[in-house]
Amino acid sequence: MKVLQILPQLNIGGVERGTLDLSKALIHKGHQSFVISGGGVLVDELTQCGAKHYEIPVHIKSLKTLSLAKRLSETISSIDPDIVHVRSRMPAWVNYRAFKMLQKKPLLVSTFHGLYSFPIYSKVMSFVDHSIAISKTVERYILENYKLDKGDITVIPRGCDPLEFNNEVINPVDKANIIEEFPQIVGKKVLTIPGRITKWKGVAEFIDLLSLLDDNYHGLIVGPTAKSKKKYLNKLQYKVSSLNLEDKITFTGSRRDIANIYKISDIVFNLSQTPEPFGRTMIEAIACGAKVVGWNHGGASEILSELFPQGLVTLNHMNELLKTTNQVASSNSLPRENIFTANRMTNSTISLYQSLIS
Repeated sequence: MKVLQILPQLNIGGVERGTLDLSKALIHKGHQSFVISGGGVLVDELTQCGAKHYEIPVHIKSLKTLSLAKRLSETISSIDPDIVHVRSRMPAWVNYRAFKMLQKKPLLVSTFHGLYSFPIYSKVMSFVDHSIAISKTVERYILENYKLDKGDITVIPRGCDPLEFNNEVINPVDKANIIEEFPQIVGKKVLTIPGRITKWKGVAEFIDLLSLLDDNYHGLIVGPTAKSKKKYLNKLQYKVSSLNLEDKITFTGSRRDIANIYKISDIVFNLSQTPEPFGRTMIEAIACGAKVVGWNHGGASEILSELFPQGLVTLNHMNELLKTTNQVASSNSLPRENIFTANRMTNSTISLYQSLIS
C-alpha cells in the first residue's frame, strides 16, 4: 500500500508528530510512505525512517499557492498512491485543484484536527472519500457544519509516544536540575498548566485558582509566548503581581523537558475557555503518572471521562475548581492507564486505509 500525506510543514506540533508516527508505522508494516510539505525540522527524521519527502510550499496561505496544483498533480501521478491523506486546509485546497487534473484518482482521506472557525474555507476538508475526526467533539462539529453522513467519518483519537511520555520514575539528576532552577517548588504541591500563552487557554483562571489556594501550593505556567502575545503575557504577569502571587506562581517559558515537568507535578490542568478538539496535554500528563483536572467540555472532557472522571469540573465554576483541586491533591487515587497511544492511533488509521481500499 502506498500512502501520501499532505500537510503544511514538518515542524514541531501535533499534526506533524502524527504524520511522522504514521509514516514510521506504515514502513514498519511493509507499506510505502510519502509526504508532501513545505519542509521543516522533522524532514530528516522522516526520511531516515524510510519515507520519501517532496518539498512543495503548500503551507503559504495565499491565493497564489493554488497555482501549485499542476506541480502537485504531477507529483501525485509520479507517486501513484493508493491513498492521499490531507491534514490541513490550505494544502487541501491545492490538492482539490490538483485532483481535477489527475487521470487516475486515488482514495482521498482528510483529518479534521480542529474545530475550524471558518466553515466556508474549511469545507474542502469534507470534499473527500472519508474523513477522520480526532475526537467525538470534532465528529459532532463535522456533522453539524458539513454535508457528511456519520458513516463517512471515523473517530480516531490522537495519541502520545510512550517512549517520551511514560510513568517511569524521573531521573534524579533531571529532578535535581528542575529543583535548582525552581527552588520555590520545594515542599509545595505543584500545579501546572501547559500550553501556549494565549487568552483562551485559561491561564487567567489558573491564576485566580492560585489566589484562592493556601500557601501549600505553587503554580507553574509552562509554555511559549508568540511575539503577538507579549502584551497578553505582560497582562498576566501584572495580574500575578497585583494579587501578590509572585511567590506562588512561576512562568517557566517553553520547556523541552515537559515530560519531567509533568512527573514533578501533583496536578496538571486544562482550563481552555473554548472546547479543545482533543486535549493532547491531558494524555501526556496522564501517561507520565500525573493527576489531571479540567473543564467538562470538548476533547478534554472525553479524555477525563475515560481516564480520570474525578478531575472534571463545570466550566468556569471557580468554587468547584477550588474544591476539586484540594480533593484531587489530597487523594491517593490516580488516573487509569493511558489508552490514547501513538500505536493505537497509527494502527487504527492503517486499518481504515485498508478497509477503504477493500
